[in-house]
Amino acid sequence: MFLRWFKRLLGWGVALGVVGAIVYGFLPKPVGADLDRVVRGPLQVTVSEDGKTRVKHRYSISSPLAGQLLRVELEPGDRVEALKTLVARLEPDLPQVLDARVVAQAEAKVRMSELTLQKAALTEQTAQKAMLNAHSHLVRTQHLKERNASAQELLEVAELEDVQRKEEYAASKLAVDIARFELDWAKLALLEVQPKEDEQLGPTGVSPGERKPSTAKRTFDIFAPISGRVLRRFKESATPITPGTAIIEVGDPKRLELEVDVLSSDAVQIPPQAKVIIQAWGGEQPLHGIVRLVEPAAFTKVSALGVEEQRVYVIVDLIDPFENRETLGDGYRIEAQIILWEGRDVLKVPTSALFRKGPDWAVFRVINGKAQLHLVEIGHRNGLEAEVLKGLNENDTVVIHPSDMIKEGAEIVVRTQNTGPAH
Repeated sequence: MFLRWFKRLLGWGVALGVVGAIVYGFLPKPVGADLDRVVRGPLQVTVSEDGKTRVKHRYSISSPLAGQLLRVELEPGDRVEALKTLVARLEPDLPQVLDARVVAQAEAKVRMSELTLQKAALTEQTAQKAMLNAHSHLVRTQHLKERNASAQELLEVAELEDVQRKEEYAASKLAVDIARFELDWAKLALLEVQPKEDEQLGPTGVSPGERKPSTAKRTFDIFAPISGRVLRRFKESATPITPGTAIIEVGDPKRLELEVDVLSSDAVQIPPQAKVIIQAWGGEQPLHGIVRLVEPAAFTKVSALGVEEQRVYVIVDLIDPFENRETLGDGYRIEAQIILWEGRDVLKVPTSALFRKGPDWAVFRVINGKAQLHLVEIGHRNGLEAEVLKGLNENDTVVIHPSDMIKEGAEIVVRTQNTGPAH
């Protein structure tokens, strides 16, 4: 009897065990997940692209006359001083000196140089007024900031405006000096090709009277128009040369700017005077700049994957002093981060926590160890973080990289959790 009841109990136990195993198999299991927090802090939306440096004001010195160029002694890196350093020397051809057509061209060059100088002088006056206005605005903003009547952002904008206007004024002054040098140069070239007062050119450019050619070699000296260094040397050995042939290029390596090409879809989002952070240039600390110009014309460039892209050059002025970038030269590679938007105190969530729920964005918020689906409204975002406009609060815990196993109400087992103030 006892044995029979024992067998019955054993059978019931096995049956209950099987049923329990089946029920347990259908129960929801805890899901492992990585968690992070919704925090407040700074947020930047940037465009990151490679670029290169270039001397802001370079000057290519070319020959104004045809003749024999003598050997150029200057080498790249040599210092030059405006109107003092001899750059090149040439011996003009005598037939050109007696050519009436060349005389007319030299006279036209003088007139064109005079107009260029007038235009540069007007630009300098405009740049000077803009610089004075920017400085006055900066002083007023500083006084307001001292009395807590102005925001820090407005002061930074005024400082950047002041720096940029000073750079523009310095550039306009340099343009006036170069235009004046070109005018003097054109007048000197005109004197070289003009006949003497006692000579009259015939219709072919040759004096109708008997004239014995001179055996003396005349030379035409070309001096540096600006102070700086030799950047490139196009001609080195003595050689015949024609008018307009480039001989040497000079510039001031202290005055650098950046040339960054970005996608045209990104270029339209760049605001005026956007801040730029320059990295991977070789120095220990990043440099800073400000966008001066987004060029209005794009160009086609083939990417490394063979895709044609429309890209736009963005010109950036460096605002760091020269002492912080002495080793940075012309044509050096850099990485530029152009700031499209930034906020100092933004409620933000990791973008890895976001996913689409129909037309809306959503996250899984962890409450009492369980996942709860929340729809959120997102503002600005970059590759790592997104601005939260609605749907979450500070210090809320969310699931990052949610898998398909996480459903509404699922129990969450924490694998890793970021509790720091930044992601």
